[in-house]
Order: sequence, then structure tokens, then C-alpha cells
Amino acid sequence: MTDTIVPDSEARGLLARLPETPRVLAQLARLDRPIGWWLLFWPGAWAVALAGGGFARWPLIAWLLLGSIAMRGAGCVFNDIVDRDLDRKVARTAARPLASGTMALKTAWAWLLALCLVGLIVLLQLRPMAQIVALGSLALVAAYPFMKRITWWPQAWLGLTFNWGLLVGWATLADANWGVAIAVYLACVAWTIGYDTIYAVQDKEDDALVGIRSSALRMGGKVKQGVATCYALAVALWALGFWLLRADPVAWLTLLPVAWHLGWQVVTLDEKAPGNPLHRFRANRWAGFLFAAACFVVGNAGA
Repeated sequence: MTDTIVPDSEARGLLARLPETPRVLAQLARLDRPIGWWLLFWPGAWAVALAGGGFARWPLIAWLLLGSIAMRGAGCVFNDIVDRDLDRKVARTAARPLASGTMALKTAWAWLLALCLVGLIVLLQLRPMAQIVALGSLALVAAYPFMKRITWWPQAWLGLTFNWGLLVGWATLADANWGVAIAVYLACVAWTIGYDTIYAVQDKEDDALVGIRSSALRMGGKVKQGVATCYALAVALWALGFWLLRADPVAWLTLLPVAWHLGWQVVTLDEKAPGNPLHRFRANRWAGFLFAAACFVVGNAGA
């Protein structure tokens, strides 16, 4: 069983005990790697918190969580369908179900449809404006697997795609002050470029051999500086978003914990230490939590 698990999987416990077919389906949708849906979920939750949605809006947050799990899974399945030939050439991805041949292509398409149906159920829970905004992400999702073939910055496209939930969450609860949402969204794009560059460090050698492009390769020997720049831009734009919502410098104090955490990632990043880049990448679930706390405080101050 262990040799069928991709190297950065967390398939242990319950997932490891599943029968073969459900286990392979879970791996294909990356259910064994929850960091992905955490990173997709956080921006939507941030928007709800910033728009003044406190604990009373927990049903909406729960729907956004379900949608994040389903649509992240659907995106991964589609990505693996498109990239199955490339994945066979990269050590970290060669064991993926489609690349390794442990799942039939028709089964993958059926699983993709099932996950999209779950996403549709979530979509129908939103107000019409939010539904329209959500559907606007489909072109970004469909194009993403091809970006690594045509640009050195597929991480930027991922940022545009992965943080779309913030705009959806804002459209669900707020009808005005879109400058706040746009500033925070652009900050999230910069944040994503940073953390996904850290992730791409793991594949630099293989990517260079097979012709896959990434920001990690583009930055060359200056990955730390590049990630630091992206994270600094993210914090600056988050601060701008807070100012547009509440012109109070005290609100910026709530950003100190997440800024410290991102700084820790950069300072302790070691490209050559086994497991270090993956650990720093996964640490962004906590960056998401820290920024969620900041959004809750700023969005609900004085409420």
C-alpha cells in the first residue's frame, strides 16, 4: 500500500484502511492531503468574517468548507487527467493513480462529475449574485493545468483561481465596498505565489528535465528573496484592505501574528533539507487561521 501513496500524502489511519477503489478515489481527489482544501477554504471564510459575518454565519462557512473540499478534489482530478503523461516523468507525482495506471481514465471522469455535482449543490445555497461570481472561476480552473506549459508563473494563475472564494464570500454577504475585497484578493494571490513557490521547490530538478515551468525555477537561486517579496506584498495589501474597511491604524495590529508566521517560513526555509519545503508549505494552514482571526476582529469590531 505504501508504494501507491504519493510522497507528500498524509494517507494514514482511516484512509489507509479503505478498500482499494475508495482509497484510490480519495488519493485522486487529494483527500489524503487536506492542506489543499484548507488553502481553498480560508479565503471564503475570510470574506465572511470581514463582511461582519460572525459565529451566527456558521452554516454559510460550513457550506463553503464542503464546497472547498469538493471543488479542490474536482480540480485535482481534472489536473491529473490533463497531466497524466507529465506526472509519469516526475518522481513526486509518478505514483498518482492515473500516472501509475491504478485507475482507469473513464473512472476518473465519472469521479470528476460526482465531485462537480457536490459543488453544484453548494452553489445553489448561495444568493444569485454570489452564484454568478462563483461561475466566473470556471475558466480559471479549466485553464490552470496548462499554465505550467506556457508561463514561468503558473503559481500566479493558481493564486487567481484558488482565492476566488473570497470574492464569492464577499458577494454573499456584502453589496458594497468592493475595494476591500479586491485588495484582499490581490493580497491572497501574492500569498499563493509565495507558498506555492515553496511547494514547487521540491520538483525543481524534475521540472527542469521534463520542461515544466514554475516560479521556483524562474527565481533560480533567489527563492527566499522571491517568497519574501510575495509575502511582504500580501501583508501590505491585506493592510490596505483593512484600511478601506476601517480607517483605523489599530486594525493593522491584528496582522502582526500572520506577518510573523510568514516571516518565520522565509527565514527557516531550507531548499536542501529533506521535508523542509513541504513542512513550510503546509504551515500555511496556520497562516490562514491567523489571518482569519484578524478578519474576524476587524470585521466585527464595534458590531
